Amino acid sequence: MILRNIRTTLEMIKIEHTLFALPFAFLGAVLAARGFPSLWQILWIAIAMVGARSTAMAFNRIADREYDARNPRTKMRAIPAGVLSVAFVWGFTLMSAAIFFLAAAMLNRLTLLLSPVALASVVLYSYTKRWTLLSHLVLGWCLGIAPTGAWIAVRGAIDSPIPLLLSLIVMLWTAGFDVLYACQDYDFDRREGLHSIPARFGIAQSLWISRTLHVTAFVALIALYSLTKLGTLAVIGVIATGALLVYQHTLVRANNLSRLNAAFFTTNAFVSVILFLTFGSAVFFKH
Repeated sequence: MILRNIRTTLEMIKIEHTLFALPFAFLGAVLAARGFPSLWQILWIAIAMVGARSTAMAFNRIADREYDARNPRTKMRAIPAGVLSVAFVWGFTLMSAAIFFLAAAMLNRLTLLLSPVALASVVLYSYTKRWTLLSHLVLGWCLGIAPTGAWIAVRGAIDSPIPLLLSLIVMLWTAGFDVLYACQDYDFDRREGLHSIPARFGIAQSLWISRTLHVTAFVALIALYSLTKLGTLAVIGVIATGALLVYQHTLVRANNLSRLNAAFFTTNAFVSVILFLTFGSAVFFKH
């Protein structure tokens, strides 16, 4: 029974989508170490990422359960469908938070001191659509913590603008694709009085806002390349990321959101992996 509930919870929070943020955390660690971090650091960074994301997603499902029950797109999620109890998901959330704090403690003192800020951010996000259309940027902030957090995990300090610039890229990139994703809830958000960029500006203008966020993220990526000077492999990563961002926006039209899942899930997973492989590999050629 418990194992079945855990499996259902992992499916509910889409544990596989940790792939979006994990490569950015590893990239922050590789850049900080100027090569391979220790296996100890890699292990606890990965555990911290899984713990933080699991906490965030499970808490989000608890906080949004009444909205999910009224939304045709989400009414079959485990809690509104009655497959999981709120009490069980609360237990999973608290356990995930404990794992995150343990991982932070196992890395260094500064990661432990900053861990409540990270956890508070991911929990706060669940309520932001109730009062601000900037919820997309808050989500971006939550994912953007990862590379700087990993940098701190390796060095014990923020002693370079590199992790902050990488975090800015992740923040803008995430906000851009979250605006796209929110377009499918345009009618529901307006009916429920929830705040989002699509609910405020409409789908057509929101697509342009998403494009603007992604253009800004790409400019920040060029700045990161200029700062790190990592050579040809990193250039390939910049070009490939730009191409994927352009491709993502060719899949979505204001009058046709049918390919939104392909734009959201497939291309975004590739972006994080490509940047990790290209920029990360380039570190070893430089040093």
